[in-house]
Amino acid sequence: MIDETYKYQRKELELKALLEITQAINENQSEATLINIFKFTCLVHLDIKSLILYVAKSEVFERKISHGVKRKIPQTLHSSDVIDKKESGQLQIQLSEEYTFEELETYLPVYHKDHMLAILFLKRKSAEQELDLNFTQALANILVVALENKRFARKQLEQEVLNREVAIASQVQQMLFPASLPNTKALKAKVTYYPHSMVGGDYYDLIEKSEDIVYFCIADVSGKGISAALLMSNFQAALRTLLRSDADFRVIIQQLNYTLIENTKGERFITFFLGEYNRKTRKLRYVNAGHNPPILCWEKLMKSEILEAGTTILGAFEELPFLEIGERENLTNFTIHLYTDGLTEAMNPEEEEFGEERFQSFVDLHLGMNPEDFHQEFFGQMQSFTKKVALRDDLTLLSLRFS
Repeated sequence: MIDETYKYQRKELELKALLEITQAINENQSEATLINIFKFTCLVHLDIKSLILYVAKSEVFERKISHGVKRKIPQTLHSSDVIDKKESGQLQIQLSEEYTFEELETYLPVYHKDHMLAILFLKRKSAEQELDLNFTQALANILVVALENKRFARKQLEQEVLNREVAIASQVQQMLFPASLPNTKALKAKVTYYPHSMVGGDYYDLIEKSEDIVYFCIADVSGKGISAALLMSNFQAALRTLLRSDADFRVIIQQLNYTLIENTKGERFITFFLGEYNRKTRKLRYVNAGHNPPILCWEKLMKSEILEAGTTILGAFEELPFLEIGERENLTNFTIHLYTDGLTEAMNPEEEEFGEERFQSFVDLHLGMNPEDFHQEFFGQMQSFTKKVALRDDLTLLSLRFS
């Protein structure tokens, strides 16, 4: 009779423990609350003296509960050090000499399908006392699955927040680009932009400051994502402010470098090309700050050249070590192709890069072509080369034809 009464009391306590933890889960209690309820249940309702609970997280098992243990135990267990020999019912854990689980008498693994989610080590208050291992394991399973669901929900929420931030950054980036490009007799412009991800690191701009003066630029910001978009936004604001101020061409480049150093402390860089064409004087001035050299096409002379004069990348040195302003005079009826390294680094299935030579050769065979037609033919050829191999970087091609 006593045994029956004891068994009845045990079942009643187990039911109470189950009710408490499931109610806390349904009420969406915090992870700490759920762990405390489980710990209290084990110690009071199940008469457990000592326990340790490790829960899987990435490549480790992280310690969530440690009670009644006198010897030193690790905070984490690496997954590769935990070997569960299911056939023999033994758990093998590789520990350094300073750690031990010897004072605990048994362990209970918690599984979801074949994946071990947790390990519960425990010791009874009395060796004569019966412990329902199946119930204890089931209760631990309920707790760990609830913790896993919470972690999954948290990651999902974080991903949703990140997706919103990326979408906003992408919208900000699109606002930095010109809403439209000129397509007049005097100036025809065409851009093709393929971002590697939702938020790329390429930037291009065209500013007609007056009837005579046109500025155009292209840049590649180190890094990708939201931080690159914010840096690009700041860079564009500084550039446009300097262009409106009638600052000297040399001062513009030096100030852009200073602003970048000030904002990033030398941790981010920008390759940059800035050109200025004066229709009245027919003069082109430019600075190439470590960027892929644009190609200038002289239609009358039926030749092309690359524009390399300038300086090093912006953001690497507080003071630019050298600065050369490139100049070309008597320019009429000419084309400039500006591009980022995503174009030349595009690869085919054999992992061969498209390269600068192929692009230069294509340009030389299509001097004076309308930018719209140039882009259509060029990207048709590039697609034949890459055979739809995915780009590894952002790709931008900006073509300007002055008449």
